[in-house]
Amino acid sequence: MNSADFLEAVQAFAARGSVGASTVRGQGAGVAAAAREHLARLDLGPFATSHAAEFHDALDAATLCLRAALPRNSRNWGISRKVLNIFLRNTLYSVHLADRYRLAQAEAFFELPLDSISVSHLCARAERGALPRWRGVKHLTPEVSAVYQDCARRVARQWRIAPVHLDAIWWGTRPDSRVA
Repeated sequence: MNSADFLEAVQAFAARGSVGASTVRGQGAGVAAAAREHLARLDLGPFATSHAAEFHDALDAATLCLRAALPRNSRNWGISRKVLNIFLRNTLYSVHLADRYRLAQAEAFFELPLDSISVSHLCARAERGALPRWRGVKHLTPEVSAVYQDCARRVARQWRIAPVHLDAIWWGTRPDSRVA
């Protein structure tokens, strides 16, 4: 097996691990398989940048491409962005993919994957009324996501970590814990 085949396998493995049944619960039949297939082939090159605007442009473009790859009745922006953010986090955490695509230079730009658990932790740390009501990932829009991501950046800045790592902290501990 050559190194290109190996990296292709590692990326497919990261895609499979990123999109479990619980990740896309309630989103419709075929969503997990379609998302995994798309992410396994996603070009990670555009995410290797030290420029925030370039990274966010790549993130927005990849979100729209993933959305289009999902089954017709499941094409919502929120689930596409959540799945993509989980996948990108997992590629960042994979030494082989992170090294090959130089993802560490963009670490600060990676977003917190939004779901009921991450949002509940953000709400616990935000001023009352500062965040919009969480209606679920299916109803997430770019505008609402931006408000939550701003809050995640503030929390992460206090902890001196990138926002993407909040997910590992909050999912890696008991869901009812109040880490830091």
